[in-house]
Amino acid sequence: MKILDREIGPGHRPYLIAEMSGNHNQSLDRALAIVDAAAAHGADAIKLQTYTADTMTLNLRMPGFVIDDPKSLWAGRQLYELYQEAHTPWAWHAPIMERAAQQGVHCFSTPFDFSAVDFLESLNVPAYKIASFENTDLPLIRRVASTGKPMIMSTGMATAGEIDEAVRTAREAGCRDLVLLKCTSTYPATAANTHVSTIPHMRALFNCEIGLSDHTMGCGVAVAATALGATVIEKHFTLRRADGGVDSSFSMEPHELRQLREETERAMLAVGQVSYGPTAAEMKSLAFRRSLYIAQDLQPGDVLTRANLRCVRPGFGLAPKHLDSLLGQRIGRAVKAGTPMAWSLLGEGPAE
Repeated sequence: MKILDREIGPGHRPYLIAEMSGNHNQSLDRALAIVDAAAAHGADAIKLQTYTADTMTLNLRMPGFVIDDPKSLWAGRQLYELYQEAHTPWAWHAPIMERAAQQGVHCFSTPFDFSAVDFLESLNVPAYKIASFENTDLPLIRRVASTGKPMIMSTGMATAGEIDEAVRTAREAGCRDLVLLKCTSTYPATAANTHVSTIPHMRALFNCEIGLSDHTMGCGVAVAATALGATVIEKHFTLRRADGGVDSSFSMEPHELRQLREETERAMLAVGQVSYGPTAAEMKSLAFRRSLYIAQDLQPGDVLTRANLRCVRPGFGLAPKHLDSLLGQRIGRAVKAGTPMAWSLLGEGPAE
């Protein structure tokens, strides 16, 4: 499949998405600087989130509308206030997308309701993302799929049955290019809770491209996912974690994005295909194998012994496996020390 002119699939470097989320800290200048940094450090795409506090939740402080998990990064925060702080103003979308185009990277977004889809269609985005928390919102999936644009869907928390229902809904509504992202919906996530072994199983089960939406720190999990066939990697991205922001603590900094780009490409190249025997690049290294060499000057009729027939480098003589069968044989002509052993050097028969 493709997003614009970028091919996505096995044999291609993983498509890297830098998720801006709320890391702009309500500054358009910072948002544009994030685009510049992501492009300069190897991202293929910048992703936004398109919502307002009013399209996400109700402005209430009742149970359920305030985060009561003491372990959450946002413990005690009212949902409405959190979404007000984190949202990307809709008026910023066009200038952010223009900057991305100038920098040669794609820019698309995650819509959270129909009005966001309509707005993003007016900007002619090249693709759409469905967030993990929306992967059971079948009406939204149906609306996005009806645009005919490529869809990238995170699968955090979803059962196989729920993923199947979402995939069927998308395909029936017109989606032809689909990527499912293995995702753990904790912030940050741990490597032990990521289970990237699911990636090849998802590919076989749903017959589409599979990637990773990664909330762990570092790039180790993304490299492992790439080795298991992930063709898309999404990571939250910021200029500096120390600058703060709703997602900053589990976001990558520019130098880490560069490392992610390099290491996932290495992982993709390293997977290769099933291969035995020397590669083309290894052919010259065959010379450094051991082989059998004449170790002393010999005359016709001399008997081969462990003293005058040695297993040494380089590898231009007979293979070491022939040593026992050669010991006790007679040499058929004069040979100098350093001559690679060959069958043609033997005389007519073994010594008696």
